[in-house]
Amino acid sequence: MECAWKGRGTRCTGPAKRRCGRCGAVAYCSLSHQICEKQETRCSFFIKKGIHQLGMWLYECPCGTSVISLDCSRSTNGWDLPDELCPCKEPVYPISKHLCSWKEYYEWRCIPLHSPVALLLHWPLTIYHATKVVGLGSWASQISKQLQIHYLGPEKELQQLAVFAELHALFPDVHVHMELIGPAIPQSRDGEKIDLCKYAHCLRTDCFCKSSSNTWGSNSSENLAITLQLRRGFYHDRYKDIAKESSPHFIIAPNAGIAAYSSWLPTMELIKELGVPAVFSDYCEEACHLGAGCISSVTGSTLNLPIQLNPFRQPMVVEDSALLLPCYSNCFLYGI
Repeated sequence: MECAWKGRGTRCTGPAKRRCGRCGAVAYCSLSHQICEKQETRCSFFIKKGIHQLGMWLYECPCGTSVISLDCSRSTNGWDLPDELCPCKEPVYPISKHLCSWKEYYEWRCIPLHSPVALLLHWPLTIYHATKVVGLGSWASQISKQLQIHYLGPEKELQQLAVFAELHALFPDVHVHMELIGPAIPQSRDGEKIDLCKYAHCLRTDCFCKSSSNTWGSNSSENLAITLQLRRGFYHDRYKDIAKESSPHFIIAPNAGIAAYSSWLPTMELIKELGVPAVFSDYCEEACHLGAGCISSVTGSTLNLPIQLNPFRQPMVVEDSALLLPCYSNCFLYGI
């Protein structure tokens, strides 16, 4: 077991033998590293990075909770970071292999590892990884020139939609159409359609990312935008309307909490009937096991995709989790 503070400050002094007295799931090499982790909070991290309560970052710490509830129509299209710290432009070279870690992604996008963008990019990167684990990929014949995704239960993502523009780099020459369906979508945004034609902007005023000519497909007859369609309600209630316009290649439900919400039961019955690959994520392995049990009781079948760690989970622990376990957004994946 590695020290839970490894790579985030001073070098480790030895093996991680000092277990956390509360959860027992993580360990530290020394008392100083254990104290360091306890002192680091989301707010202090964002303050240190100069992005606290700014744009899309506002919703990543407790300070943004009240804003989300009061203003669900609020949106932003910028990183609030210098251009060298964020993916605001096309990749230097096209993606040539399947990425398997944050390190590989950062190297491909020429971003230094100390950049905080992974704290938002776990949304599109989890989608990207999910296409691999269900047998799809940017090179797969099933996708061709269009990828249809049904994305269930968005909440915080509704204020961070600009990050999904990164799907353009991950699936080059593919029109990605994503239906976002969930009860957290405000009535005022039900039916809203958003075309992302640029990457999220950086802070540099003269950067190419702000050029009016820098739009995908501007010199082509092909539609290469990332299309997001918002639908308020539960998937099983809205599917008939959605099916008139969109038939999914696969379904994804980030941080699903299947065992915690009875509304998932009719949705699971529908997913089984559709026979479409469906991937679910959750904050910890225990939640996945509980969710898998619920799926089995409803569908009568076992998982097609066994519970596994998501290499593109959000790399910052969830604060004040009700579980006495380390929890991370999009931490584990499983599916049917």
